[in-house]
Amino acid sequence: MLSQNQSKLVRSLHQKKYRVEEGLFLVEGDKMVLELLDNTTLEPNHVFAVREWLDKHYKQIKKSLFPVTEVLPEELERISTLVTPNQVLAVVKIPHAPVNTDLPAERTCFYLDGIQDPGNMGTILRIADWFGIPAVYCSPDCVDLYSPKVVQASMGAVFRVPSWEISLEQLLENQSNIAVMGAVMDGKDVFKNSLAATGILVIGNEGKGIRPSCERLLTHKISIPRHPKGRAESLNAAVATGILAALIPAK
Repeated sequence: MLSQNQSKLVRSLHQKKYRVEEGLFLVEGDKMVLELLDNTTLEPNHVFAVREWLDKHYKQIKKSLFPVTEVLPEELERISTLVTPNQVLAVVKIPHAPVNTDLPAERTCFYLDGIQDPGNMGTILRIADWFGIPAVYCSPDCVDLYSPKVVQASMGAVFRVPSWEISLEQLLENQSNIAVMGAVMDGKDVFKNSLAATGILVIGNEGKGIRPSCERLLTHKISIPRHPKGRAESLNAAVATGILAALIPAK
C-alpha cells in the first residue's frame, strides 16, 4: 500500500526543483524498469508496481536491490506522469559521476547548445546510444536530463549514455587541436566534406541554432543541404543529429 509520504515524494519528482533537492528521478514503464533491475551502475531507491506486474517479474525483482511496494492501479495513476500509466514506476538516484572531458579524444561526442524540447533531448540520447557516441554534454540551459518526458523519450538511453552539464568553453579548456563541428547556414556540405572521427559535434537550439558564443569556437562549420525542391525552413534538432551521427566515421 502506498503511504502518504511516498505519494508526496513521487509527485514532487514531477518537478525539476524537487528532483534536484532530493537527487532522485522517475522511470516509468515495463521495459525501462526491467532494464533498471539489471543495471549495476544506478542506485535503486524504490519500485512501485501493481500486483500483476510483481507476480510476472517475481524472479527478477528478487535478484535486484530495489525495495518494492505493491500499489493499486488507482494509486499508481495518482503518482504517474503518464496520461495512461503503465504497471510500474521506479524512483532512482541521479548519478553524480565527475565530468569526463577526455572522451572527445576517443570518438566524436555531442554537445547540445540550449536544447529545450524534452522529446528532442530524449531522442538525441537514443541516437547517441545507437551510434555508440561515448558522451553527450549539455549547456546549462538545456532541458533537464532527468525530466520524466526526457527519460521516457530516451527509452533507456539515459541509463547508458554518460551525460553532463558543462559550458562549451569549459569542455574545451584542456583540449588541444580538437575538431569542434557545428551545423550553420554557411557551413560546408556535410555530404561532400567528411566529419571528424574524434572531437565535438555541436547541436544548436531548436529555434535559434548555435549561439554566437559557441559558434565562434567551431573549427569546422558544416551544413545539411536542403533539396532544391525542399520548402521546409529547417530540420528538427533530433532529425539533424541523426543525419550527422550517421556520417561520423567509425573508430
